[in-house]
Amino acid sequence: MNPLMQQFQGWLGPNAKAIKALMAPLVVVMILAMMVLPLPPFALDLLFTFNIAMALMVMMVAAYMVRPLDFAAFPAVILLTTLLRLSLNVASTRVVLLEGHTGAAAAGKVIESFGHFLIGGNFAVGLIVFAILVVINFVVVTKGAERIAEVGARFTLDAMPGKQMAIDADMNAGLIDEKEAKRRRAEVGEEAEFFGSMDGASKYVRGDAMAGLLILFINIIGGFVIGVVQHDLSASQAADSYILLAVGDALVAQIPALLISVAAAMVVSRVGKEQDVGSQITKQVFSSPRSLAIVASVLAVLGSIPGMPHIVFLLIAAGLGYGAWMLRQRQQRDKNAPKSAPVSARPGAWSFTIVNPARRSGSASCTNRGSTSTCPVSQCGRTR
Repeated sequence: MNPLMQQFQGWLGPNAKAIKALMAPLVVVMILAMMVLPLPPFALDLLFTFNIAMALMVMMVAAYMVRPLDFAAFPAVILLTTLLRLSLNVASTRVVLLEGHTGAAAAGKVIESFGHFLIGGNFAVGLIVFAILVVINFVVVTKGAERIAEVGARFTLDAMPGKQMAIDADMNAGLIDEKEAKRRRAEVGEEAEFFGSMDGASKYVRGDAMAGLLILFINIIGGFVIGVVQHDLSASQAADSYILLAVGDALVAQIPALLISVAAAMVVSRVGKEQDVGSQITKQVFSSPRSLAIVASVLAVLGSIPGMPHIVFLLIAAGLGYGAWMLRQRQQRDKNAPKSAPVSARPGAWSFTIVNPARRSGSASCTNRGSTSTCPVSQCGRTR
């Protein structure tokens, strides 16, 4: 347990365990309450910012995990973050439709910033950007992660009997004790449950992408009708107010959804249990000087063609070429490095080698300062 959690338990006192058990139900109740209770714009800003921070945190944990069970709570985290985004969409939709005619700041500064800064205040550009994000999330990332999770769950379940038999064989051979065998069996079962849960949790991510697309179109149509019919706005004014807010709201929710989708894809697509994803990519992609040199040469040739951006191509080619040279020099140094000499025995020390260990009355070869003699095993080492 980390020191922060220990300090938190110290503050809570003897009821710390009970309060920790209530955390998850309370979070779910609070998330569902946001769908019903109206929220002020400042509360929406806080919750949207927390949603983005939570998605970034989940992606960082997924990037630095080494074993799948290091983040065993990931399926539940996907469910909670999906509920949080959908609740925020409902709360922001209520504010946009009720107060959208007052201006772009009706739903808070975060939605206003996404509507003005990211898309330049042009709702047409926002719709195109949102459509591209949905395609990336729904068609590319989520579809691939869902397939990988499905195949991984199937292969993990098929490999369970073989892994259990291997654990039993190691225990029968005396390589591991019963306690270690129980731990390994529990780990195999938890891995199977984890990949099975990830197969189902990927459906949350896919459904979230579809829900975001539907919510955007509902907000656009509903806001446009409310602005024109109820508030007597012109078509251009309704588009500038309601559609811009709807697009900003969709982008605020879609970016964390994309981060969670990438995190899920990183968890189910990683291979190995010794290094995190960043270390694996760095070691396996950028450790070959020949590959870097070839890529640098190709970029240098492309940068030399008339009409191409010479500075960009030649700059990256020079960086890759320098990296290839550095890796080559490091490999040469490691290859030419002198090997450490074996540790020699202490002068004057006795050593013996059993000639026939299967026989109780066998003999041993005793060595003392270079001279070799043979003596019974039962007497070797007792006298000089």
